Amino acid sequence: MALEELHNEIEQRLATAEPEVELLECERAGPERLRLVIDHPDGVSLALCERVTGHLRDLLVDYALEVSSPGPERPLTKPDHFKQYLGRRARVRLRTPREGHRSVTGELVGASDAEVTVAADEGVVSIPYSEINKSNLLEAR
Repeated sequence: MALEELHNEIEQRLATAEPEVELLECERAGPERLRLVIDHPDGVSLALCERVTGHLRDLLVDYALEVSSPGPERPLTKPDHFKQYLGRRARVRLRTPREGHRSVTGELVGASDAEVTVAADEGVVSIPYSEINKSNLLEAR
């Protein structure tokens, strides 16, 4: 199954089983290992990670699951995430290089439903979400 399909399936299953849990990231951590990053309004506990693993127990036939909290370098995967963290520093990795750079690092200064705007050392850059490969917050210095 393609990773995007797997992400969508897991997201739908969690919406039913644990409606307040948000699946932030689903990535392959090896040929037979999936890494899931989840979030919850009350935070992510070990018990919640165990419950999520239990809801997805049938996937354990094909994959080893790692379920974890987002941590301080939280993935940003949806426009609402970028909007929520305006004013914070983030690294945005691009699908294809832009002006010789594969990533842009700086303060999130704007976010619409179509793009995010980052104040980087090179200047203010607007990046359509379609050009983003991966993005995450950076720890405060």
